[in-house]
Amino acid sequence: MTEMRKGPHRPEPKSSTKNLMPRGTALGAVEGVLAKGVPLDGALAGRPEWKRMEPRDRAFARAIASAVIRRPIALDAALMQVLDKPLPDEEIKAHLILRCGAAERLILETPAHAAVDAWVSLMAQDPNTARFKNLANAVLRRVVDQGKGAFLDSDPLEDLPDWLAERWVETYGEPVARAIAIARSVPPTLDLTAKPGFDAQSFADEIGAKVLETGTIRRPDIGAVDGLPGFEAGDWWVQDVAAALPARLLNVRAGEKVADLCAAPGGKTLQLAATGASVIAVDASPKRLKRLAENLERTKLNAEIVTADVADWTAPEPMDAILLDAPCSATGTLRRRPDAAWAKEPGDIANLADIQRRLLDASFAQLKPGGRLVYCTCSLELEEGEDQIAAFLERTPDARLDPVTADELPGLKEALRPDGAVRTRPDMWDERGGMDGFYIARIVKG
Repeated sequence: MTEMRKGPHRPEPKSSTKNLMPRGTALGAVEGVLAKGVPLDGALAGRPEWKRMEPRDRAFARAIASAVIRRPIALDAALMQVLDKPLPDEEIKAHLILRCGAAERLILETPAHAAVDAWVSLMAQDPNTARFKNLANAVLRRVVDQGKGAFLDSDPLEDLPDWLAERWVETYGEPVARAIAIARSVPPTLDLTAKPGFDAQSFADEIGAKVLETGTIRRPDIGAVDGLPGFEAGDWWVQDVAAALPARLLNVRAGEKVADLCAAPGGKTLQLAATGASVIAVDASPKRLKRLAENLERTKLNAEIVTADVADWTAPEPMDAILLDAPCSATGTLRRRPDAAWAKEPGDIANLADIQRRLLDASFAQLKPGGRLVYCTCSLELEEGEDQIAAFLERTPDARLDPVTADELPGLKEALRPDGAVRTRPDMWDERGGMDGFYIARIVKG
């Protein structure tokens, strides 16, 4: 990191506490994610001022933090065009303030008079960074004109942890890996799943959205979800287009006995319950199951909720169908959860794969003969998808893969693997906003 030569002295700008609060919250959250691997939600909610902030300010803080976490190296490339002397290595907070300010100017496109004054004030408030306030003022006023080209030219693969970028290049090849990185470098769309019988097209027209081939309702910007028509009535719920596929591919019918394992926060449970099936939702987290219960109440759908470790749970009777959305590295969800890249290490994937193996064996044992199991993970890693199912089929004589057909994946033929499993990637449907990366396999017993 380099430091700009000092220019003429400027008076310290004035910024209200209200304007500084969301930015200070974002700064603390970015530090928690990038330096400590704390999940973004936890880093934000852990700030003492979070509960006092208005919803708009919370959304603003999250937008700043997400922008920095998505493009840290690209932002540094832009700053390097304006700086010419390194900041000391220990000046981590000053560096993060410059990154946050640059993110506001280059990504959120906040006018200079608002963004620059606020970040200069934050720089001045801390005795450890106050000496860089004039630097921040000069840099952030010039970063758009002098640094935007470098920002746009920066390789999005470099914004990922090295180990993850290298894995994707090895697995998918550099062009696809870069396309995935580009897809996760921009904010996601708002995707909604509607209850059966709901007029999705009229609703989409009303909120400025489109109905995708798979039935998902997609709007380009997220906004305040709870303010949209139909929220209170429970006509729909938030769910990425790829995350909606596993439950659909289970092909559940009314009256069937179905288990949703590792169910919270419940999008797939809602889908299964909406079919008229008798659904049991199992998860080990009481806190996450509370959210699932709230979603069931809002949508007026029914499911039995069980708090249990899926590996130890025994169904009251053999199940017709089971959906196992196994715990995973979540590397396919970086569009929506950019912090997930920084919360994992290479060794985590092997540990998670071992957990998935145990859950697969335990889940399959709960099926009746002829029953169906859909296994899925929101991971792009082969160990958690293709390799996991290959090993399961080899050790399980009475299990066979039930191939998904192109008719079941309208508009997504490219996601079909030769064996009939499904592999979605964030760069698919890129012209329409992309999707999460999922591996999905449908298995029949007997």
